[in-house]
Amino acid sequence: MEEVYRSYYTKSDPIVRYMVQKLSVESGMRIFEPCAGDGVFIDALNSRIPNLSIDIYELNPKAVELSRGKYKSNTNVRITQGDTLTSQELILFSSAGGIYDRIIANPPYGGWLDYERRKYLRKLYPLLYVKETYTLFLYQCVQLLRDKGVLVFIIPDTFLNLHMHTKLREYLLTNTKIREICLFPSSFFPGVNFGYSNLCIITLEKCINKNNCLNNEIRVITGLKGVAELGDLGDAIEEHHRIFMFKQSDIDQNIDHALFISNDPRITYFINHSSTRIGDIADCVTGFYSGNDKKYLHPISPEIKNAKKYEVVDRTLICNDYTYKKNLLEGIKEPKHFISIVKGGGIKYLKPDIWYINWSVEAVKDYKTNKKARFQNAQYYFKYGIGVPMVSSSQITAALIENKLFDQSIVGIFPKDQKWVYYLLAFFNSPTCNKLIRTINPSANNPANYIKKIPFVFPSDSDLKEINKIVQEIIHALKQGKECPMNYEAALNDLIGRIYGF
Repeated sequence: MEEVYRSYYTKSDPIVRYMVQKLSVESGMRIFEPCAGDGVFIDALNSRIPNLSIDIYELNPKAVELSRGKYKSNTNVRITQGDTLTSQELILFSSAGGIYDRIIANPPYGGWLDYERRKYLRKLYPLLYVKETYTLFLYQCVQLLRDKGVLVFIIPDTFLNLHMHTKLREYLLTNTKIREICLFPSSFFPGVNFGYSNLCIITLEKCINKNNCLNNEIRVITGLKGVAELGDLGDAIEEHHRIFMFKQSDIDQNIDHALFISNDPRITYFINHSSTRIGDIADCVTGFYSGNDKKYLHPISPEIKNAKKYEVVDRTLICNDYTYKKNLLEGIKEPKHFISIVKGGGIKYLKPDIWYINWSVEAVKDYKTNKKARFQNAQYYFKYGIGVPMVSSSQITAALIENKLFDQSIVGIFPKDQKWVYYLLAFFNSPTCNKLIRTINPSANNPANYIKKIPFVFPSDSDLKEINKIVQEIIHALKQGKECPMNYEAALNDLIGRIYGF
């Protein structure tokens, strides 16, 4: 991997073999590689198909030098040191309707772009999210294809669901026939393991007829157990592979044109047609950040998880009755000025007070003026609600925010009617909620905008009463230092599942 250019070189024979196979190249075609790296795709194409015209673009001067030495005897390969996203030559080709028969790439992703470059890219791609370059490469390269030209990319799967890529999805659904999307863990890609997403290989065909695009069916493959299976996909589908077929017109009608993958079609229907969502009955907001946690944040004990970097709080300076103080958003004047703060972590229903933040008048002034700090959504500080970790593993969890401060690793959920607090607490800890949020957004992240989209079903009065009773008993047990009774949690999961119908 080249860190400066965020180039993840494709050092995997099964990946290369699968992608080249999907490209369906024939002799005499004009090929484009928009970020050639060390040339593994070019090598594979040159060794298999004669009489190709291949154009290479590469920004990294070291990679350009390598390619020029490597292909100096290949007169069919034209190498340009340049930026595919800003090249005036390529922009001209795009405006002319595209010139390439085939495009293949592993574009850069996950890198930080300086503000000047973002500003310029925003001018060139006003409808797209410019902080993530792989989507810009995808858009630009579709434009560079001729009608019926084929593109094969290996990229993160975030473009399939994330809100900021809505316009890209709309463009792809109405300007291309997406033949196949193969989803797999990022760990399949040698030397790469993203926490924020998995990877996919997308194969699409440019199509200038919108109706033909919308009538196309996409094949989505999941369930691969190893990278070697990629190289064999063209020959056989294993029993453990899960194959989904989606009509592009159906995806186009989904919320934000997102691709919802679920074994249960009721879940997709429910997400698209629910009349009420979490965002309708609750405010969902991100919490506070000090700007300098090493200075201001303190654990109750050095044994707390991830607490080794921090100084332990002086217990004599902890203020436990801060909610009664006036002008709390201005800070606490008294010596006891450390208050508890709710942080992330997969703890259900109730989190112990193990992290404390300096809430002195001086500290609060710094939080409000420090550019690195986030004194955001302050009207929700010290309110009664629910906290959902911004990042979770396999199961989303939720715990009470009992009139406490909550940090930016938490999405605070504050029902507009307090009668829904315990019901939502049970719901967000249920497998039902997990199915919904992971269909809406399969990544490990739970941003507020996605939580707002989760369907909300109003329970009957009797079900609400029963859920409130069980949740209160769970919270009482946890406050007594006991474990959450498993039969109580199972009863809640059954109730929520019945209310939601799956």
